[in-house]
Amino acid sequence: MRYVSRTMTDYMVEGLIKRRAALAGEMKATQERMAQMARDLETLDNALRIVAPELEVTSIAPKFVKPPDDWSKRGEMSRLVLSMLRLSQKPMCSREIAAQLIVDRGLAATPKLLNLMTKRVSGCLRDRREQGLVENAPTRGGQWLEWQIKKPAASNSQ
Repeated sequence: MRYVSRTMTDYMVEGLIKRRAALAGEMKATQERMAQMARDLETLDNALRIVAPELEVTSIAPKFVKPPDDWSKRGEMSRLVLSMLRLSQKPMCSREIAAQLIVDRGLAATPKLLNLMTKRVSGCLRDRREQGLVENAPTRGGQWLEWQIKKPAASNSQ
């Protein structure tokens, strides 16, 4: 039996072949899923044409509901937002928090992403306000609503 030495290139080629096969498989599965979605959409369109013939089906805008990939773990945004408010020396507005989150995550800071993240941070803060964790700070004359961690009420018991 003869010993055949394998070079680093052999391992690299083997790894690249495996990765290519996996990616090609993902693409095929995605194409099949898209084809099924197109068939389902056509079925829905036909049903709408039957029950509402006056409706212009093509005028129905697609609804995008997928959250950004950068917030994959449940509750992560709340933890980060509350942490920022705890560490801040002054109250912060939703836009400041969103901008800091974008920087901390290393994302491309586009106006569209900043607006999206500001809306998500605002929603998060409203939920935390209902839970009694944060409150609106007295305004400093700015156009943005500012937030701070809710301070415990001073007790008068002795």
